[in-house]
Amino acid sequence: MEIQKFNYDNAIVKNFIWATVIWGAVALVVGILAALQMAFPVFNLGIEFTSFGRVRPVHTNAVIFAFIGNAMFAGVYYSLQRVLKTRMFSDFLSKLNFWGWQLIIVLAALTLLTGFTTGKEYAELEWPIDILIAIIWVTFGWNMIGTILKRRVKHIYAAVWWYLATFIGVAVLHIVNSIEIPVSILKSYPLYAGAQDAVVQWWYGHNAVAFFLTTPWLGLMYYYLPKASDRPIYSYQLSIIHFWALIFIYMWSGPHHLLFQALPDWVQALGVTFSIMLIAPSWGGMINGFLTLRGAWDKVRDSAALKFMVVAITAYGMATFEGPMMSLKSVNAISHFTDWTIAHTHIAGMGWNGGLIFGMLYWLVPKLFRTKLYSEKLANMHFWIATLGILLFAIPLYWAGITQWLMLREYNEDGLLVYPNFIETSSRLFPMYVFRIVGGTLFLLGFIFFLFNIVKTIKIGNLVNDEAEEAAALVNSEKRNPTSETIHRWLERKSIRFAILVFIALVIGGIVEIIPMMKVESNVPKISSVKPYSPLELAGRDIYISNGCYNCHSQQVRPLRYETDRYGEYSKIGEFVYDHPFQWGSRRSGPDLARAGYIGSSTYKTAIWHYNHFTKPLEMIPQSIMPAYTWLVDKEVDLAAIPAKIRVMQTLGVPYVKDYDKKAVDDYKTQAKLIVDELKISGVTVKPTSEIVAVIAYLHKLGRDISPAANKTK
Repeated sequence: MEIQKFNYDNAIVKNFIWATVIWGAVALVVGILAALQMAFPVFNLGIEFTSFGRVRPVHTNAVIFAFIGNAMFAGVYYSLQRVLKTRMFSDFLSKLNFWGWQLIIVLAALTLLTGFTTGKEYAELEWPIDILIAIIWVTFGWNMIGTILKRRVKHIYAAVWWYLATFIGVAVLHIVNSIEIPVSILKSYPLYAGAQDAVVQWWYGHNAVAFFLTTPWLGLMYYYLPKASDRPIYSYQLSIIHFWALIFIYMWSGPHHLLFQALPDWVQALGVTFSIMLIAPSWGGMINGFLTLRGAWDKVRDSAALKFMVVAITAYGMATFEGPMMSLKSVNAISHFTDWTIAHTHIAGMGWNGGLIFGMLYWLVPKLFRTKLYSEKLANMHFWIATLGILLFAIPLYWAGITQWLMLREYNEDGLLVYPNFIETSSRLFPMYVFRIVGGTLFLLGFIFFLFNIVKTIKIGNLVNDEAEEAAALVNSEKRNPTSETIHRWLERKSIRFAILVFIALVIGGIVEIIPMMKVESNVPKISSVKPYSPLELAGRDIYISNGCYNCHSQQVRPLRYETDRYGEYSKIGEFVYDHPFQWGSRRSGPDLARAGYIGSSTYKTAIWHYNHFTKPLEMIPQSIMPAYTWLVDKEVDLAAIPAKIRVMQTLGVPYVKDYDKKAVDDYKTQAKLIVDELKISGVTVKPTSEIVAVIAYLHKLGRDISPAANKTK
């Protein structure tokens, strides 16, 4: 048997660890700022770049892609080399992966803060960055698959199955959801519109959670939990069932984010059905993790790394039970658009991902730097502070979600809403938001302890960039011996076939749900009175999106009595056929805007009301948490970009008349003058090109096409 010598690349792991702790600190600080803004609007600072609508997507992207993403790469690059007994396929690809990912993070922060966004949650980045993400992700996959192919072990270990599924799943999701047509270097419109865009986005959004925040971390759990506890994984058979069932079922579950909304019933039913089925494989993985610790609970008592892993597995079990429950329509009516959803996502993010990151790094850093952890006592302090922080963060938000739902649906003895104004319910949530700040601050304090501990451990340690190792050369037979090798063990030898089967399992759900929405016209019936946005309204919509208004306002009235009584007619699927992207929202920190322009309804507001609400919201509504958008008055719309926007919309199938791009600017000015004149009557003078004029026009468009009063005048 030939023994071969080689070196592990530890330098790339070190780089990703440093990126993890640095970006983690940034992500949490930005999160605290966002939490402060929800309770105390003064923390918006009156600056365009620090308003909540800009800060919130920076926080979510920093947590998911910067903190969790870099930690994922660190864990994968270390474990992949060890379980495959080989160095990474290419040092150049490893470095390109690292530096390319950091460039993406910096570009994401800069563009989101300056208002360049697609307006699609967790996929806000504009088209040049999307292309860069695809390139760097393929770089990672190329490096990983190359490493698998040159391995020195016969069978690929369970952790590698999850890494493969992660690469394939994220690649498919990102590419399909990011198809967009550029207008300029930092502006584009997505290919899909309305309900079609909603289905694709939440197929992506839900499964980005699955294949970026779940599957790689299950792989890391299968590697680092046995290592930290010095126990083998409990059940190989259970890991097989867990893997194949989860990657197949997960891809069908996205529509449960769109229940009671303008979506065909069959799509919603599929989402609910497969979401409920997810409990079984998810809890199978949780049980496999917990039973791995059998006989090792004395170690858990003394090891902060294992304590964090136990919290992580517990949070995974909680989140994967709660998620399917929230997909039931009766529960979804309560949880959707409320803080319940925020609590749910943070249990997963802080508990599952955060817990596993902390546990993994408390074990990995001393191992990598050949030393002991600087302070186990400090690590245990971090554990208790972080755990308390998670509880103080999440529990008040569950309370807030249910409180608000109960208030929103409360009727008096005359059959009228007790709280017809949304602000009457949201203003009651202030104490819960203060508790969230306390919980988040505790979590940040624990992170500071973690950061100090890790840095001190690195300083006293000694990293060997190229760690020497040796292993027997791989001898891989082609044929399977049925008496000694199961079909799955044979598949574990055939990594390419394994990857192909993973791809097939992943894409089935998306194909079944998405293609009929694109091809079968009966799924998206049109409404003849619904017209395309005028050039002014289109510009206003772009400004609305760039300021992140979708983070607080939905545009989707569900067919629930207390919603139609409050907002007006429930939303129809045909209303959104010209919406690139859709703007249905996922959280209401302010009232729904789907009927903001519905003439004759209680939701309709005049131009001067909108002007005052944007420039001095607290004077208009003292309980409001909305920041002032004073810059909308001074900033001007680039009229030169209007024709290009119209041409792209025509390419997307929006029925503007031929050569309309040549007269679009004139129509813009004509409609803008009407709003300027209306504001002038109220004593306000603004330029026709002012951004606030365009946003007012957009808000007046919402719902107007199906308004009986509007249609009567046509």
